[in-house]
Amino acid sequence: MHSLKDAELIRTLALPAAGASASTASIDLAATTQVESHFEVEIAVPAMPNLAEGKTATVMLEDSANDVNFAPIAGLAPLEVTGGVGGGASAASLRVRLPNSARRHLRATADVEAAGGDNTAVSVTLALIF
Repeated sequence: MHSLKDAELIRTLALPAAGASASTASIDLAATTQVESHFEVEIAVPAMPNLAEGKTATVMLEDSANDVNFAPIAGLAPLEVTGGVGGGASAASLRVRLPNSARRHLRATADVEAAGGDNTAVSVTLALIF
């Protein structure tokens, strides 16, 4: 299991307003000295006290060959957080290895369902872990 993080390979993003989406800055995987099999990718979301009951916040990993046109990475499930009874959600994280088909640039895109509450004080973290 990997446990080291490089501060230059961590991106954070405040969750968008309800009904909107936002993306982290990208990480250039070609700039790392590690091969894909030597790192994992982690998405982490702290507790979300204002996520409305039954509403979801979804974070997905996307890749791009040119750092312009991004698409979800095939075969990787997104991290979904759902507001519990009375609202709010516990912290959640997802750790994956990228498939061999992953392209050079990586980012996380977060979506908050319409009427999902004000979660803009919560930040998503995308990190490579070695």
